Amino acid sequence: MGEEVKGVYALNLEVLKDTKLRVGSLGIISLKKGNYSYVGSALNNLEKRIERHFRKNKKIHWHIDYLTTSNDVKIISAFYKETINKEEECKLAEEISRQGIAVKRFGCTDCSCDSHLFYLKDYSIFKNFLRNLLGFSLP
Repeated sequence: MGEEVKGVYALNLEVLKDTKLRVGSLGIISLKKGNYSYVGSALNNLEKRIERHFRKNKKIHWHIDYLTTSNDVKIISAFYKETINKEEECKLAEEISRQGIAVKRFGCTDCSCDSHLFYLKDYSIFKNFLRNLLGFSLP
């Protein structure tokens, strides 16, 4: 994957214990222990965006940064799909919403979605869903 790649991605996160985090304008959110998926997009430098999410030390810019910088959260994997269509991000969030429980208003301040972060009831089913049904690849 090169620097000019554009696309959408799903970060698969593990919250290691029940936790509360302050997330910018959302205030304090409660997350229960388990697996989550976050949907995002990068219309430039998709690979660098995904790599940035994996770093613990970074300037807080997006809602997801509050999670990825927390010691109570680790990224398990990242799936991505190349596209030039920003609407694919919301379509993916809608599909994932059927697989999990939305964390209201998280990561969707620039769209009308309920959320872009979802608690996953069954991670193995979700992982197969992304790979087989949506054709996502691991970076």
